[in-house]
Amino acid sequence: MQNDMFELADRLKSLKESKKEAEDALKVINAEIEQVELKLVAMMVNEETQSFNRSGTTFYLTTKIYASAIGASKEQLYEALRQNGYSSLIYETVNANSLSAFVKEQIAENGDEIPDWLKGLVNVFEKTTVTMRKAAR
Repeated sequence: MQNDMFELADRLKSLKESKKEAEDALKVINAEIEQVELKLVAMMVNEETQSFNRSGTTFYLTTKIYASAIGASKEQLYEALRQNGYSSLIYETVNANSLSAFVKEQIAENGDEIPDWLKGLVNVFEKTTVTMRKAAR
């Protein structure tokens, strides 16, 4: 039993280390993709090339528009959208981590039970995981 537990612990540690290395490698790859893409876009624009084929792949320029609310003007934006008939774009949300922390606090203050006023309004589940840290020497 003890050996099985230690083997699983070693495997978990190894997998988490591998995951961290893969995430670090992915960050480097994504940064390089961004740099190469910027250079290719500039070159295609300079050469006035909208698209080209290379090794069975078509490369083409596309332009996308990304928009987000200006923090200080968010409520003004919402009101303008409502007044102009676009209220369907507005969604109220609650941050999942904040909601989880709030519900945990409410359960602790209510004798380890979810308060009646929250029952049927939130899904609550517990997940037990293994957390790791360097052992003290």
